[in-house]
Amino acid sequence: MRLHSLFQKMHDRTPKLGKAVSLATATGVIVGNSFAGSIPIWLMGATKIITGADIADKTVIKIANYWINSNNTLIDTILPKKDWRISLPDDIDVQGKYLLVSNHQSWVDTSIVQYISRDRLPLTRFFTKFELIYIPIVGQTFYFLDFPMMRRHSKQAVTKNPALAGKDIIEAKRACALLKDKPFTLLNYLEGTRFTPKKRNTQQSPYTHLLKPRAGGLALAINALGDEIDGILDMTIVYPDGVPTYGELWQGKIKRLGVDVRHIEIPDELFASLQDGGYENDSATKEQMFAWVEHLWRQKDERITSMLAEFEE
Repeated sequence: MRLHSLFQKMHDRTPKLGKAVSLATATGVIVGNSFAGSIPIWLMGATKIITGADIADKTVIKIANYWINSNNTLIDTILPKKDWRISLPDDIDVQGKYLLVSNHQSWVDTSIVQYISRDRLPLTRFFTKFELIYIPIVGQTFYFLDFPMMRRHSKQAVTKNPALAGKDIIEAKRACALLKDKPFTLLNYLEGTRFTPKKRNTQQSPYTHLLKPRAGGLALAINALGDEIDGILDMTIVYPDGVPTYGELWQGKIKRLGVDVRHIEIPDELFASLQDGGYENDSATKEQMFAWVEHLWRQKDERITSMLAEFEE
């Protein structure tokens, strides 16, 4: 608390210096922790892959949680006074298994998910491109932590090699299955990319604050993990003062933030059909899934309008 007071005084008296010092501190700590954790992550990750040892898997998760908790401590310590309004259900469990859907506006979103999950939700994972595995430290960490990594094949590649058809889905299901024996929060940004007004206008989205949602990723996760999950959660994030960059987070420029997390229900019949692979094989199931997701998105669009209005009251 004393250190936080020091940073707060710096931001109050010399805002420009406060922002610079906060950013420099965050950069130093995050980079230092990343390099310090890379060797044990590699050692335990390689041990996990080679031997399948449960202790290696748990150690990799502990290292990742340490890295995340360090970032969360930074948010509480070096950022100035903020109006962050966060609402989560009381009945979620850090040992649970959840699918989480969310709107997506900024690279900051994932850091916010990690922040609000502290001591409330299990380690968050999300679908990533397989190509990320070639990024030093980050890519391998994703792999060792069982992030579902998607190998996407272009239409041209499938045309040249028909054997590739459907292999990306098979691989994604296999990756999801790796989560079955451990607590998890599997995050899915249904829009597939970050929202911007330009993207909304280009795709002629019917929503004010959102792009059109995609249902495939969530359907795949239900197909692979349906029997395991304890619930589906819907997270809505708003930035009343404009969408921030990742650097602006660590400069303390996100003065106001709204996060709403709530349980959502999917019809039992639809859920059962998705578990049985109906999204891929049955047009009626696919249509029902699209209708359910679009209804969810209409509610979310209205919620964003309401959350933003509350900050102006």
